Amino acid sequence: MLGFITVNDMAGAANRLLADTATRLQAQGWRLAGAVQDNLDRGPDRDCDMDLRILGDVGPAIRISQSLGIHATACRLDTGALAQAVGRAEAVLAKGADLVIVNKFGKQECYGRGFRDFIAEALAQGVPVLLSVPPEQLAGFHEFAGELAEPVAPEAVLDWCHAQRQAAA
Repeated sequence: MLGFITVNDMAGAANRLLADTATRLQAQGWRLAGAVQDNLDRGPDRDCDMDLRILGDVGPAIRISQSLGIHATACRLDTGALAQAVGRAEAVLAKGADLVIVNKFGKQECYGRGFRDFIAEALAQGVPVLLSVPPEQLAGFHEFAGELAEPVAPEAVLDWCHAQRQAAA
């Protein structure tokens, strides 16, 4: 099953919700794979730094944003760093997981890159996946996920996770 949340995320609400969910589930002994995003404030008039913390991996977080300067308008995503994050998440998934959490099904995934193949592999293995989808990426996400996609209310995320675990038992 593929559960997704969609929130108006100007303040990083989806990132915090998924990171908090991962922390709670890990404390309960869940084996997680995937990545959650931590945004680090750099001060007024500066874009935040975006780090991916790889779940189930003891290595350092991976900075996926590039500093392009204060007036830059280009995409700040470091696609090489994103590929590194995906590789580390794949290594964790290969060892087994109860749940996959991915911070976002974004533009890269809509284009067939980023975590897209990782998500597909988890689903092929029967591992449920929870992720966020920005409103502007919903059409591409539904094209990818089809009938597997199930919307999850933000306040019901933990209940959804526990239901997936019970269904697998």
